[in-house]
Amino acid sequence: MKKLLIASTITVLTLTSVVTTPKVQAADIATSLCQYVASDDKKRMRSFLKTNKLKIRRIFNGIQCNGKNLLEFASTSGSVKTGSLMISKLPKKVVSANLAFLQTGSQPLIDAANARVSS
Repeated sequence: MKKLLIASTITVLTLTSVVTTPKVQAADIATSLCQYVASDDKKRMRSFLKTNKLKIRRIFNGIQCNGKNLLEFASTSGSVKTGSLMISKLPKKVVSANLAFLQTGSQPLIDAANARVSS
């Protein structure tokens, strides 16, 4: 009886930790990406995405940094390298939809976005 109780307790604890892990991972991923964009660290951002088997175009809509999407956040932070990386990886429709937000940011990002939309 004692072994059954221990086994069931371990099973419940294991299942509980498995259920809550994805939310914690998602928060960590978003925080890490926001930090890489804020510090304009393109190399670490690419490495992080590759390690976690993520693509910018798949996660772009789900991540917000200070209430802004990643591209708008890169523009207001002056992060040209990471912003240019995102512009090159995102679909033209997404870049053109965010073109208005980029107009207040840095000129190299505006030029990259205009070139991406017009190509």
